[in-house]
Amino acid sequence: MKAQTKRLSLPALLILCTAGFVKADLAEQIDAIIAKALAQKVKFSIHIIEADSGETVYDHDARELMIPASNMKLMVSAAALKYLGPDYVYRTRVGLSGNQLVVIGSGDPLLGDEKTDEKYGRESGWIFKDIIHALNAKGIDTIEDIIVDSSRFDNERVHPSWPAKDLNKWFACEVSGLNYNDNCVVLTAKNINGRVSVFVEPPTSFLTIINEVEPISTGTSVLGSNRNRTANKLTVFGRCKDTAGPIDVAIQRPAAYFGYLLAERLAGAQIEAKGQLIEKELGEDSDFVLLVEFCTKIEDCMARCNKNSLSLAAEALLKTIAASGNPDGKGGSWQKGQERIGEYLLGLHIDKSQFYIDDGTGLSRQNELTAYAITTVLSDIYQSRNWQFYRNTLAVGGVDGTIARHFQDEKYKGRIRAKTGYISGVRSLSGVCHTDGGDYLFSILANNAYNLQRAAINKIAETIIDSYAAETP
Repeated sequence: MKAQTKRLSLPALLILCTAGFVKADLAEQIDAIIAKALAQKVKFSIHIIEADSGETVYDHDARELMIPASNMKLMVSAAALKYLGPDYVYRTRVGLSGNQLVVIGSGDPLLGDEKTDEKYGRESGWIFKDIIHALNAKGIDTIEDIIVDSSRFDNERVHPSWPAKDLNKWFACEVSGLNYNDNCVVLTAKNINGRVSVFVEPPTSFLTIINEVEPISTGTSVLGSNRNRTANKLTVFGRCKDTAGPIDVAIQRPAAYFGYLLAERLAGAQIEAKGQLIEKELGEDSDFVLLVEFCTKIEDCMARCNKNSLSLAAEALLKTIAASGNPDGKGGSWQKGQERIGEYLLGLHIDKSQFYIDDGTGLSRQNELTAYAITTVLSDIYQSRNWQFYRNTLAVGGVDGTIARHFQDEKYKGRIRAKTGYISGVRSLSGVCHTDGGDYLFSILANNAYNLQRAAINKIAETIIDSYAAETP
């Protein structure tokens, strides 16, 4: 009987050809990328692992301590997911205690946050309108004191390691148990017939503005501000041709800021506040009656922390972790948050020599991490049921967040999800590459590094994708 030969169709042959993966010499390529920087005294800690197995595929001083800048936010958000869980919700409560209007903060970093309000289609100032509506519904047109309770966190609102020159910047704003509008105002200058006026958003007399902006008829407009010794007294300077700004400026005493704005908005709605604005903890024996509650999901906080690098989100998460570990759920502090994050890392068998936690946002130069510590944390989440949740909080290359303008080539777009890091002399990038050959977790920390190293770091992430690309027929 004549033997039959089985022939493969052309489509089947193509499937066989494209099913395999080629792994270029990843180590040689990365070594070549960083060689010039190393010669210029740049220090790297790099670790790349295959996500499913945890196998190391590249290691360059992976256990060397580095200043991580905003890659510290990965540690904080991972610990928040561990301790608080994916269903955690911040709840800011507004109610009455007798004829006093009381606001009890939850530490929510996104109360009045512009990007979050845009996401949910909420207009600016909607929170105050909801409070006014609740009072109107009860027929209340007069209240006594306004009490703001920020006891969810402690009273240390400024981290001692933050540079004094940055304290009026949005990324170094104060951290309170009651936050609003990222604890900032927006300043804009306008030249009107040769005279410059400075406008504040949201409009408020909580600030005192000293206007030193010069009108100009030619040249480039520029706007800046400095603090004075008096709290919330700002000197605004610069030059203004038509419009200068806008610039975000951090305010002081965020809880009082919210209370002051509330009093102003109540007055505008013909609701009289006859008493005082008082910052204090509401006693357990108070007769608090809830009027309205404002809720923010931890998912939104983690996304603003990781995608957009919002410092306030990171620090609020750290202090929330701390408060949740206290018996009364209050008094969240940097020290307690540091301890709890450290316990989380030690629980992953990361040696204490591999990290030092100082703040949550990475602005402090006292922070230290290794690439190995970061990939260990990412691997722990990757192997858990919360990976998709966490992955979705990271910036997406070529699409959104802090890496929206990077990785825009079609073969990289949407395939790198990561957290950037940047302070003077520090550049970092850590996350996941979705390659044809599977997922690879990576961490790249560079110290004594400047803008030219950002391109090298991005190239390493692209090389991971290239090295595990499917074979072409």
